[in-house]
Amino acid sequence: MKPAVSGQALWRMGAMLILAALQACATVPHPDARDPLESFNRSMFGFNDAVDKAVLKPVATGYKAVTPDWVRKGVGNFFNNLQDMWSAVNNGLQGRGLEFSDSVGRVMVNSSIGLLGAFDVASDLNIERHTSGFGLTLGRWGVSPGPYVVLPILGSFTLREVAALPVDMKGQPKYNIGDQDTRTWLPIVDVVDLRAKYLNVGDVLDGAALDNYSFMRDAYLQRQRNILYDGNPPEEDAAP
Repeated sequence: MKPAVSGQALWRMGAMLILAALQACATVPHPDARDPLESFNRSMFGFNDAVDKAVLKPVATGYKAVTPDWVRKGVGNFFNNLQDMWSAVNNGLQGRGLEFSDSVGRVMVNSSIGLLGAFDVASDLNIERHTSGFGLTLGRWGVSPGPYVVLPILGSFTLREVAALPVDMKGQPKYNIGDQDTRTWLPIVDVVDLRAKYLNVGDVLDGAALDNYSFMRDAYLQRQRNILYDGNPPEEDAAP
């Protein structure tokens, strides 16, 4: 059976959204050079914020209330271990020997001694995490990030990362479990667990005198550049 959301379906959705965005972007008179689709992106940001407040945040709040800390920590460790598997592949594709060996070592240690990743033994052994996906691999192969894009439900991306989504969907273990029910629920649990870790972030932003959209966009793009250049992005590369 196919995953609940296939890579091809996700790619088609992204392509249609970008076409719609190209038609909508003219409504912003002076868009940020990194964000020519701002009108569309703001509407998607508002939609995602409404979904978060109506559904995701209440579910994450309930999850945190009824789940002991040690269980949530084990759940987070489990999903980190799955991510480390895909990170190992991408670090290898990028030719980053140390990061590749660390990622492989983490998976081997946490999948065995750590009981399928429930315990992060690798971090106790000072084996560093080097999280990576195919979007970062494309970036290190020289592919430009392209414009900032906000997708419904999925959130912030660059166009390069949107192009990488089908590969990430195929490569990440949580989307490729044999049992369909497990394959459907694992990503949902992962999202809820992650949202539970950041319950206070939205409250802080809402309480500040900020344009939340611009703040989130700028923080996201800065973080992506820092990751791509290992924390030392060149000044002249400030715009995509």
